[in-house]
Amino acid sequence: MTSPTPVKLAIVYYSTYGTNHAMAQVAAEAAQAAGAEVRLLKVAETAPQAVIDTQDAWKAQQERMADVPTASPADLEWADAFLFSSPTRFGGAASQIRAYIDTLGGLWASGVLANKTFSAMTSAQNPNGGQETTLQTLYVMAMHWGCILVPPATPTPSFSLRAATPTAPA
Repeated sequence: MTSPTPVKLAIVYYSTYGTNHAMAQVAAEAAQAAGAEVRLLKVAETAPQAVIDTQDAWKAQQERMADVPTASPADLEWADAFLFSSPTRFGGAASQIRAYIDTLGGLWASGVLANKTFSAMTSAQNPNGGQETTLQTLYVMAMHWGCILVPPATPTPSFSLRAATPTAPA
């Protein structure tokens, strides 16, 4: 009997202060432990460096991610599955993630993104920061691509209902 081909997972994230970077790292470690081949990828920064340099925490996070490869369309062509992680910005994904998504039109038009699994994670500073709408817009995008959605599971009794929902962590 031959062993199954490992899943090829592209984890694509943007992180201003480190939360989504940390979430992506945990997901990558779990996927690797389960036997997946993982590419942990940041999207390109689009904010002016002069602005980043005025915020110590943002600049420090940029330095922590210096060795993380930048995502390209080829990474999604390679992958069987995608996990996107973005901070919430006023109810939507960060503009850096959106800019990356805007480069994927050719893959979408050729059908390369169809029939691959897709999930997403987000974070916000406050409990009602728009996490649900951020994830919904990412899922709608994935539906346009023809992906198979794999949203987080509904919390079990061992979780506090205030701790997580199917659309957003607390």
